[in-house]
Amino acid sequence: GEQLNIPTLTDIHTEEEAIRAALYVDVLQIPAFLCRQTELLVAAGKTEKVINIKKGQFASASSMRYAIEKINYTGNNKVILTERGTTFGYQDLVVDFRNIPEMQRFKVPVVMDVTHSLQQPNQSSGVTGGNPELIETIAKAAIACGADGIFMETHPHPAVAKSDGANMLRLDLLEELLVKLVKIRKAIRNS
Repeated sequence: GEQLNIPTLTDIHTEEEAIRAALYVDVLQIPAFLCRQTELLVAAGKTEKVINIKKGQFASASSMRYAIEKINYTGNNKVILTERGTTFGYQDLVVDFRNIPEMQRFKVPVVMDVTHSLQQPNQSSGVTGGNPELIETIAKAAIACGADGIFMETHPHPAVAKSDGANMLRLDLLEELLVKLVKIRKAIRNS
C-alpha cells in the first residue's frame, strides 16, 4: 500500500488479528464464515478501520443488519457488505440479486464478490470447483442491480493458482470485462 499508494485489505479471523492488522491495512475483512461472530466484529469495529463483512452463504441479506449493528455499537460506521452467494444444496452457490438492494437499505455500500459466488464447494473430489464461464454474467447482473463495487479474483494461469483457481478470471480477460462493466454502469446512470 505504501509503495503503490493504494488502500489495502486483509482477512482477519481473531480479535488479536484485528488489532495487529489494523496497524498495517486500511480495510479489515470479516470472512463469510465468521460474519456472525460478535467478539470479532466488535474488535474490528474498535480499530476504527473500514470493515468489509462478507455475507455468509448461510445468512440472509436482512440478517446482515445485526453484523452492521455490532460494528456500529463501537462507534464505527465505516462498513461495507459483500454478497457472495447463498448455499444451494451441498455443492453449489447461487446469487439472489435481490440481496444487493436489500443490504443497501442499511445505508452501506454493497459489493458483489463475483468469483467466490461461483464456487462449488464440497465436491466429491475433495477440491472446490467453480464456474468461471459465468463471471461476466454475474458481474453484469450485479452492476445492473446497482452493486456499489465488484470483487473478482484473477490470475495469469488459474489452473496453477494456490487457492480458488477453479473460479478465477484469467488475468488477460480482466481489462475487457472491466470496460464492459463501466459501459453498463454509465448506461444505467444516464437512463
